[in-house]
Amino acid sequence: MAIIDRFSIAGRSALVTGAASGIGLAYAQAMAEGGAAVTLADIDLPGAEREAALLREAGHDARAVHCDVSSFDAVAAAFAEHASAFGGLDICFANAGIDAGAGFWNPAGHRNPEGQVDTYDPARWDKSIAVNLNGVFYTISNAVRIMKQPGRANGRSGGSIICTASNAGLVTEPIVGLPYMPAKAGVLHMVRALGLELAEFRIRVNAIAPGPFVTNIGGGWLKKDPVARAAWDAIVPLGKLAETEQIKPLALLLASDASDYMTGSHVVIDGGMMLGKYQ
Repeated sequence: MAIIDRFSIAGRSALVTGAASGIGLAYAQAMAEGGAAVTLADIDLPGAEREAALLREAGHDARAVHCDVSSFDAVAAAFAEHASAFGGLDICFANAGIDAGAGFWNPAGHRNPEGQVDTYDPARWDKSIAVNLNGVFYTISNAVRIMKQPGRANGRSGGSIICTASNAGLVTEPIVGLPYMPAKAGVLHMVRALGLELAEFRIRVNAIAPGPFVTNIGGGWLKKDPVARAAWDAIVPLGKLAETEQIKPLALLLASDASDYMTGSHVVIDGGMMLGKYQ
């Protein structure tokens, strides 16, 4: 087999949570462009339907489904729809996430009153954990239930699960809202634990840990504020913030047989931010 053929995901199916925009949409596009049938699952159903329609217009097999990852039942329903439509599940991206507001420190050089541990809104903490950590567990739980099923329509066994973590799960980020960091650190440890648990079933679990990408998270402020964008570009060792297109090759690697000896791993993609230039 030629090396390039190991990256093929033709004939497989994928479900991506948080797929209506940003990194999740890039994952869904990568899966479709790689030949897989894909479900775009998002709490923003009109956005997911719009993007699925664009993929279909480009000749891909894509559908949309409503999914609030903070609800186990909603996640289960989304996966049941996918399995019914495509006869199983081969690839899952547990991606949906939300920002957690301001951290304790502001890039302008002062403390944020609302970002201190003694003033942080407990309701915002609960919501961040519900989406960014619980939602990943709910997603993986339902994906594995399908991937373990014998006699799937395409005759394949196992599958690949890819979680979106963050470099903020590996280093302290004073400008990031407090619950985001333990949630993403929890995702990374869950990936390691489940990589071990699920290896017997040929289900691989890995994580992508992005650094600063230009997305809609945080209200899409990096898209709207050229001054803020330029300031961030200046502190990235590779010279600028990443666009979501740049995560597609990594997504395809982890979804495909090209990474069939990888599980329990995390891959940082942050332009060198963790190397210390901005610390």
